[in-house]
Amino acid sequence: MRKFLGIDIGTTSLKAAVFGEDGSRLGFRSVDYTLSTDPATGFIEFDAEEYVRACTGAIDGLVGECGSPDALSVDTQGETLILADASGTPLCPAVVWLDNRASAEAEDIRAAFGNRRIYEATGQPEMTAGWPAAKLLWFRRNRPDVFAKTEKIFLLEDWILYRLTGRFVTEPTIQSSSVYFDINTRSWWPEMLGFIGVRESMLPRICRSMEPVGEYLGIPVVTGALDQLAGTVGCGVTDGTAVSEMTGTIMAICAMTGSVPPYDQESIVPCHIHAIDGKYCRILWTGTAGMALKWFRNNFSESFSFRELDGLAAGIPPGCDGMTALPYFTGSTMPRYDPDARAAFLGVTLGHTRGHFARAIMESIAYLLLDDLEYIGGDVREIRATGGGASSPLWLQMKADVTGRTIRTVSESETACLGAAIFAAVGSGAFGSAAEAAAKLVVPGRTFEPSGADYSAGHARFRELDAILNGKRKENGNVRQV
Repeated sequence: MRKFLGIDIGTTSLKAAVFGEDGSRLGFRSVDYTLSTDPATGFIEFDAEEYVRACTGAIDGLVGECGSPDALSVDTQGETLILADASGTPLCPAVVWLDNRASAEAEDIRAAFGNRRIYEATGQPEMTAGWPAAKLLWFRRNRPDVFAKTEKIFLLEDWILYRLTGRFVTEPTIQSSSVYFDINTRSWWPEMLGFIGVRESMLPRICRSMEPVGEYLGIPVVTGALDQLAGTVGCGVTDGTAVSEMTGTIMAICAMTGSVPPYDQESIVPCHIHAIDGKYCRILWTGTAGMALKWFRNNFSESFSFRELDGLAAGIPPGCDGMTALPYFTGSTMPRYDPDARAAFLGVTLGHTRGHFARAIMESIAYLLLDDLEYIGGDVREIRATGGGASSPLWLQMKADVTGRTIRTVSESETACLGAAIFAAVGSGAFGSAAEAAAKLVVPGRTFEPSGADYSAGHARFRELDAILNGKRKENGNVRQV
């Protein structure tokens, strides 16, 4: 049986898994690491060599356990930046995507180009300090000694590919949020490079996702994708009729589209190049999802497990007997951006119980999922659910009823690893497309169809409360519509 190795390099851990061509997981490794944070400067960094050691250690361990795979591929977090000299030796620690040192530079770029122009070139609707373009300008201004020696600029996936194969290459999905890559032409954006002072020769050769680029210990190495895109392919979403939805600490939704949507100054929904040729992906998220339920349990139901809270919530009818929750514990992000929004519970009476509060939080996340789907539009008929929230049949059925869509889970919990393995399988020629590979490697879990339960009144109250509490904000003495 052919075997494929998928490696998922996240913010604080690396996970790697070998899968058979039937989707069975044959081996797994996980490596945790701790980022270096400096409270005085706000810098968030990590030793670039540690990423390599974690990766090669996982590969070597899995080869020893499972034998040599037919191919491997890597997906990584976006925006983490590594500067190296001509020989590929890092000149400083990797600057992790969470690092916000480049706030002033981000504002200078925004002032020079404007949000509309940046979005229409890169798909990023706002200019933030996390984007590599801002960080490169920061190095040019604040560390000219490092910038002068820089001959190779890597994002994290590029760095791992380089160290595994010796090839200085990249692929479009990981560059989508660099803000110096044009997602329309799939090439470097000359005007931005000129502004931040970067030569094209300092940047990797652009390949496609799922393209073989070299070997590591005789194993073919294939380009991967941004971790969010690997996760959506790893749960079997390969066309626009389905979306992936992950409910963990936050809720994240990945939706394929055939083109870059028009600029909307009220939206912060980004559009990335998809790993599947000719496609794009919109990525939406909430600030809290499972975290809201965890907050309630930790503060008001300490002796209850999540399973027990599920049991209490299951005994409450849809609509929570008139109680409504807004889950904005860290503000509202999408589809409506309002960092000043706050959580609230309305309609509470002496008849409401712990189960009502738990269910109201769960319903509020389902309402946000519906609002997100209505915002992006399209012909979405199915939702592939992952994350901790997918372990709750009650929540899954609730989402199916609220959205009117089929909800399906998948048997594999490490969907990003599986997505990377699918990229490896396609790049090695074992399958002709990601859709064909996913049809074989993604093993379905449970299915939840809309039951006819009526949440319309609850959703209407949710929207009304949101409009009353968060519909307007005062800004510089004026009232603005959110």
